[in-house]
Amino acid sequence: MLNEAEVQQFHEDGYVIPDFHLSDDALEDIGERHARLLKRHPEFRNFCPSLLAHDTAFLAYARVPAILDMVGQVIGPDFALWNSSFFAKPARDGLRTPWHQDGEYWPVRPLATCTVWIAIDAATPENGCLRVIKGSHKDKRLRPHDTYVGDDVTLKQELRADEYDETQAVDIVLERGQVSLHDVYLLHESQANTSENSRRGMTVRYMPTTSVFDRDVARQQAIDKGVSDHSDRTVYLMRGGDPSGKNDFRVRL
Repeated sequence: MLNEAEVQQFHEDGYVIPDFHLSDDALEDIGERHARLLKRHPEFRNFCPSLLAHDTAFLAYARVPAILDMVGQVIGPDFALWNSSFFAKPARDGLRTPWHQDGEYWPVRPLATCTVWIAIDAATPENGCLRVIKGSHKDKRLRPHDTYVGDDVTLKQELRADEYDETQAVDIVLERGQVSLHDVYLLHESQANTSENSRRGMTVRYMPTTSVFDRDVARQQAIDKGVSDHSDRTVYLMRGGDPSGKNDFRVRL
């Protein structure tokens, strides 16, 4: 569980690094499953937008009780998992992820989520760890993004340069197996990996079920912004119920 200071930090800074590590056995299993996925889909070398569409065994790590306990502390007792992604920055040529807000990509209405970022490898400034701007989530506003036209990034939507001050960026340094939690409005990015060390990270995305996963919005986002089409994702109820009464939990194959 998060202590009171950690819960306060999440709400104040937009992120928190709890005193928690995933087990070595779990990390080995995730790494092996990811390697098998890349053999089938080499196009996911840097980024897989939906792990669960290819291997539902990854659900086991989205259901770790300690992780669910922490998520419930920051977004409430009723919540669902709507996606899991993998950002793999291979040694020497891992792609950068531009400055963005997660909410720019996501069809959750009203917008409210918590991402848990799991370090499969140690994440450092040298190999492209996450960088955030503390407190940038507090106005709960989606800032203007533009579509990046190059092919040297994992995600194509990029914050306009006048929307952030990069001198305020803080590195999220994680040991192997450590996790961070961050808010949907938090400004963040990561640099390219030119080091000799791989930087693999698995994300699990939770939403309070007071919000709705809107598949029509997902389809329109894919058309308008060229982002991944999330409309066919299975939404998994993790804790509590569905106060909105509008979420669709049917399994998508």
